Amino acid sequence: MNRRKLVRTLFLLVALGFGIWAVAGKWSDVADGFARLSWAELAGSLAAVLGALLAGMLMWRALLADLGSPLAFTDAAKIFFVGQLGKYIPGSVWPMIAQMEMGRDHGVPRSRSAAAFFLTYPVYLGTGLLVSAVTLPVLAGQSVARYAWLLLLVPVLVAALHPAVVNRIIAFGLRKLRREPLERPLTRRGLLVACGWALAGWAAYGVHLALIVHGLGAGGPSAMILSVGAFALAWCLGFVFIVAPAGVGVREAAIIAALAPVLDQPGAWAAALCSRLIVSLGDLVCAGVAGLAARRTTRTREEPVIRA
Repeated sequence: MNRRKLVRTLFLLVALGFGIWAVAGKWSDVADGFARLSWAELAGSLAAVLGALLAGMLMWRALLADLGSPLAFTDAAKIFFVGQLGKYIPGSVWPMIAQMEMGRDHGVPRSRSAAAFFLTYPVYLGTGLLVSAVTLPVLAGQSVARYAWLLLLVPVLVAALHPAVVNRIIAFGLRKLRREPLERPLTRRGLLVACGWALAGWAAYGVHLALIVHGLGAGGPSAMILSVGAFALAWCLGFVFIVAPAGVGVREAAIIAALAPVLDQPGAWAAALCSRLIVSLGDLVCAGVAGLAARRTTRTREEPVIRA
């Protein structure tokens, strides 16, 4: 085993270890909530999370392709999902480092990998705030009024996500890091495609939370709409409060507030905790499936062609 392969194997084992620990560590907190959910609701919620994670991968893949590095689906899935396991390791840089290293095997320059990685966050934040603004004010009312200041970020993000601004920021950052500039700038089309996948992801996350909320006693169109907005608001708030690791506590508080019109506080708390565990489980499933699929694809490519 060469050195690079050994380092990657160690990264995967450590990331999986932390990921499994994160899931197992929450079980005692969510056992009562899970007991109230049917198997169909649990399976549907996990399937929706997998769909949301897939949309996130396709958003990142679209950004990377627009910057000049199109990747095959299986290759992109492996790089993105296995790299995302790094978020369970203490420290915030591991997903980016993992994606940069694995992307290099497929001809993706490190600077391009880093640019695509960092672009996913403002895209998620901008679209997430938009989803929250559309879904929550009328139905949630005063329960989410304390988070209204987040809407002040919307015009800032709209301006910051203009391709001309994004390209200047990327160029400035690469100059400061003494890296080569990007060969291809981000285009408006590439950004719109990425935003489309991000919106699809928020919808899927909303379905995931709505199924949990339904199992805990709240159904109907209002619960569905509030679930979409609650998850988007929770993610955005957790991202803004970077002092909270992975948004722990902050995200749960936002979900409880957003779901107040349809669930009491214990029920909303159970929904928030169940949601966090199912999302963590989805990360592990996606990484495992993507890794196996990429390994089979690689073996197929390496098999010699036998001619008659």
